[in-house]
Amino acid sequence: MDSEAKAASGEMLPEPVSTGGAGTVWDRLRDYAATQSGPFTSQEVLSWFRRHAPSKANERTVRTHIRGACWNVGDRSQFSHREPFLTRIDRGVFRRATINEIEQWRARNTTASTSRPTGATSEGTAAPVPLGPPSSGSSPQPQPDQDRRPAGEWYTEADVQSSLVTALVKNGWRILSVANTAAREHGIDVVAARDGQTAGIEVKGFPSRNYADPSRAGEAKRTLPGTQAGHGYAQAVLAAMRLRGKEPRWRSAIVLPDFPRYRELHGQTVASLSAAQIEVWWIDRSGDLHAP
Repeated sequence: MDSEAKAASGEMLPEPVSTGGAGTVWDRLRDYAATQSGPFTSQEVLSWFRRHAPSKANERTVRTHIRGACWNVGDRSQFSHREPFLTRIDRGVFRRATINEIEQWRARNTTASTSRPTGATSEGTAAPVPLGPPSSGSSPQPQPDQDRRPAGEWYTEADVQSSLVTALVKNGWRILSVANTAAREHGIDVVAARDGQTAGIEVKGFPSRNYADPSRAGEAKRTLPGTQAGHGYAQAVLAAMRLRGKEPRWRSAIVLPDFPRYRELHGQTVASLSAAQIEVWWIDRSGDLHAP
């Protein structure tokens, strides 16, 4: 796939090469971002720094770098010589930038540089070297909640989680934690709060017919997606029931991509779920959240 096609699909930026234990705060922040396929909070970044780079875990410094790594913040002049690689979704909530977003950032950055006298910025200092070629066309600035899913599969667990977090923020929720579902991180997938209520949310995608592992590309799974979806649904219900026992004051919800198979399973269990005070929310192809 060429760069224009990747930008059009909204594909995530390629993972940066790990610097291991060495490198600057910026380098280590890129290392952390490489492990994330969905949204994350600044507090989660700080926790990672404390575990993996304690000598660089100054809270103010890390937060400053997180902001500077975002293409869509108001002022990143301190990091203007560096190409951003994050997108700010909401206060304290971020994700990896997409190729489309960075291509358009490069185009604007190049345009702004060439519109000034050669060798000078608006403040009269040396102009930054353009960081990449401008993308073709004159597309408007992408918004944080712009559809960034590949055209083929919008319903992977990571994409459903990302759509969920974006939709929650738009509807006034504050994101407290986000688990790395792609890495099968243990714990509640998303915890959010609004109007004095806390919700623990279990996220499930819809299974693909083929393996996601590149080494098995094109190889069909032996178990059909509808059967796999039944197993995933059962796991989500069990996780939601456990949360009801652990945190009885919280809202316990399951979020699913809107597929007929999941609707069928929900119809068979809706009375039991209602009695257990477990909610089911739906994400559609456009990324809209349908919740009670």
